[in-house]
Amino acid sequence: MPERAVPQSAGPGLVDAGSGSGAEPAESGPGSGPEPADSGPEPEPEPAASGPGPEPVASGPGPEPVASGPGPEPASPGPGPEPAGYGPEPADSGPRPGPGPEPAGSRPEPGPRSADPGPRPRPEPALPPPTRPGIAGLSFRYQVVAALALAIVAVGACFHLAMVFLHVAPANTVSKQHGALVDDWVYPEFEQNWKLFAPNPLQQNIAVQARAELRTPDGELRQTRWYDLSAQDGAAIDGNLLPSHTQQNELRRAWDVYVGTHDAQDRPTGLRGTLSEQYLRRILVLRLARLDVGGGKDVMERVQVRSRSTTIEPPKWSDEKVNQKPLYRQVAWWTVTSHDAPLDSGTRVRVLAPTAGGAR
Repeated sequence: MPERAVPQSAGPGLVDAGSGSGAEPAESGPGSGPEPADSGPEPEPEPAASGPGPEPVASGPGPEPVASGPGPEPASPGPGPEPAGYGPEPADSGPRPGPGPEPAGSRPEPGPRSADPGPRPRPEPALPPPTRPGIAGLSFRYQVVAALALAIVAVGACFHLAMVFLHVAPANTVSKQHGALVDDWVYPEFEQNWKLFAPNPLQQNIAVQARAELRTPDGELRQTRWYDLSAQDGAAIDGNLLPSHTQQNELRRAWDVYVGTHDAQDRPTGLRGTLSEQYLRRILVLRLARLDVGGGKDVMERVQVRSRSTTIEPPKWSDEKVNQKPLYRQVAWWTVTSHDAPLDSGTRVRVLAPTAGGAR
């Protein structure tokens, strides 16, 4: 299409539309298309809105000035020669803003990816599975062993409690039927003594003393002095927050059982009497060996035991009068054999065949 000459500006803000019937241009806006021409009397031109592009030239009645903004040019009223006085369109000074493709270079191009992304983070090591405490944390084999051990301990504890209960309980059908089994289990280690709760508790101090008869390497016999074994136990208990059970009860209970199972002539009254005598004799040999009465050279052949009983002095506010003279009960000499000496004590004793109740 040949270029048209730009008409002279007739005034600021008006466009000379020329004579003839022209279509009323549609008001363009962003994204709006052309509208059909209106064939009626043309209103007075209005000044165009400010915007990019050349100012329209007013030349009389004609189409309204084109509003600024992106959009297509007003449509022609129809095919035919252009009306007289209609000048060429003003030259476009630049692209009008409007919707369209984004111009190149508006967004930064992504740079080329680096060939070496750098060291990758190491994956965290997997945590070991939590261990279960107690027996549940053991393998199946050890769980079975632990269960069996606990079952054996539980059965043993229940059996021991049953035997002790039958021992201290009043005589009944079960204790009479199984009396021998109960006595074999309880005596002498687990015997119970309930005299503390008796109406008349013990009112005497009883000290157990012992001495030994030794044979020297020259073949001579000599006797040691009396050793107060109860006084040694009392000295070990005094000031001790956790005294040993053997220091408190071993010697004392052995003597009590011996006295209760022997008559006034020291003759056993039953099977328990013989057993209590053997038990007491072994304790005496062990205690005298710890005191090293033989000096490591002499041989222990016989031992003798006695008790020294003194009545406890009544309190000051009491009018009771008691005899403070000590009473002694002395047992005959007992021959010591290898069966009476502990295997690991190193006690030097004569190797003799034991006799019932011990030789006297």
